[in-house]
Amino acid sequence: MIPVEEALGRILAAINVQPAEQVSLRNALGRVLAVDVTSRRTQPPAAMSAMDGYAVKADDVASVPAALRVVAEIPAGASYDTELRAGEAARIFTGAPLPPGADTIVIQEDTERDGATVTVKETARKGAFVRAAGLDFAEGETLLKAGKVLNARDIGLAAAMNRPWLMVRRRPRIAILATGDEVVMPGDELGPNQIVSSNSLALAAAVEVLGGEPVLLGIAADDAESLKTLAAGARGADLLVTTGGASVGEHDLVQSVLGEDGLTVDFWKIAMRPGKPLIFGSMGNTLMLGLPGNPVSTLVCATIFMAPAIRAMLGRNAGLEDQEFTARCGVDLKRNDRRQDYLRASLASGSDGTLTATPFEKQDSSMLRLLQQADCLVIREPHAEPLAKGAPVRCLRIPGSALSL
Repeated sequence: MIPVEEALGRILAAINVQPAEQVSLRNALGRVLAVDVTSRRTQPPAAMSAMDGYAVKADDVASVPAALRVVAEIPAGASYDTELRAGEAARIFTGAPLPPGADTIVIQEDTERDGATVTVKETARKGAFVRAAGLDFAEGETLLKAGKVLNARDIGLAAAMNRPWLMVRRRPRIAILATGDEVVMPGDELGPNQIVSSNSLALAAAVEVLGGEPVLLGIAADDAESLKTLAAGARGADLLVTTGGASVGEHDLVQSVLGEDGLTVDFWKIAMRPGKPLIFGSMGNTLMLGLPGNPVSTLVCATIFMAPAIRAMLGRNAGLEDQEFTARCGVDLKRNDRRQDYLRASLASGSDGTLTATPFEKQDSSMLRLLQQADCLVIREPHAEPLAKGAPVRCLRIPGSALSL
């Protein structure tokens, strides 16, 4: 068995970053930016009015009341290109450019209009209610960095930068193959000794959230022909993820059968719990990650190994460091054995903001409900000494929890 850190390092070392592709802004949400984005324009491009009112010279309204001659009306989308002279004002609306010579906006509430004359009743400082050219950003300024997962605000900013197309990382194609005579898909008829398969659908959901494209290959029976036939659907995928069949039993066929089709195994067996029987290798240009079959083991291993692999493919930070945090332990913990433990736990925040992580009493790897209820995983290093309640403990965020990144 190899340590978790070594296993993750070997997986990430085999990853190639996905090539870039161009997409429209409408299709860029949730995609990972491949190239820095610089603005193609200055925003605003000229001094603009931030309010409805009158564009004036500040010197003309230094003392009030001040009567000014209205020489123009400037709605948003229009302009007045004649120099504003002393004693003149231009009726202006929010978003309209100031006329040459104007340096201040008097809001309409502080004025009284009578035909072509407007009386300013309150003084205004120079530059009041004026949005200077380039207040937001300037042409050529880099505002979005490669590696960012694009959200709605990013899309809006890119649009304002006059960037209708963006270069993003191609979504990695992740083929997912369940194995075992004992599992059937939800809604299918159940035999007396069968269980409902949850792994494939949960993994597919995780892949989508991570920015990948899941390809569900189905459930392979416990025979070589079925496994080979369905695994052939992974050709061209960036990663094949299998669930079940990774142990040493007579019906655990993944290594032996796929080995006949070119699977080269880098390692299997990791010193961790849950999830010891994990395979990593490659089949031609497709990497392969063989996860254990128990639902909790599958999803814990997906969090620790599959998720970083997909992030690395997308050019994102792949390490788990950003997902780790420290909390107080809510219970006494016994000395650990040689495997690194990942204990499902709930989180509570004290009045001082300190987090307490309390591992559930039962940690059986078949109990999916407790994983769904968990806020984090408490990490217990190999051979860790007994830990007293209240002592600090390392924790790992679970995707989808309140503290998830």
